[in-house]
Amino acid sequence: MQFAEGLTDRQAADAVRSRIDWKYALGLELTDSGFDHTILKEFRERLIAKEKENLLLEKMLLILSSQKLVKARGQARTDSTHVLAAIRHLNRLELVVQTLRQALNELATHAPTWLLT
Repeated sequence: MQFAEGLTDRQAADAVRSRIDWKYALGLELTDSGFDHTILKEFRERLIAKEKENLLLEKMLLILSSQKLVKARGQARTDSTHVLAAIRHLNRLELVVQTLRQALNELATHAPTWLLT
């Protein structure tokens, strides 16, 4: 998720603290306070030092295949253009939603009676 959205470790840690979609994907409670951004670097270093990066991938693939999100021995696409386009579309959609939210917040501050109508 961090890579897909092009976030730094600090931004990813902030996303875990503030975004419902990240909390849901990580199986966290809505009230979870998140973690410090330095933990991500330490986690990557431990994975590499213990040569466990493939173990994480295998577990993810097992879960994804059990939910029929990937096929075993299926034909794989090597062109990720469609994936990048979908991510770009979702990111733009999220920007529109955030812009609309900010505009409504400004309206609530400056013209609350108009907004109520």
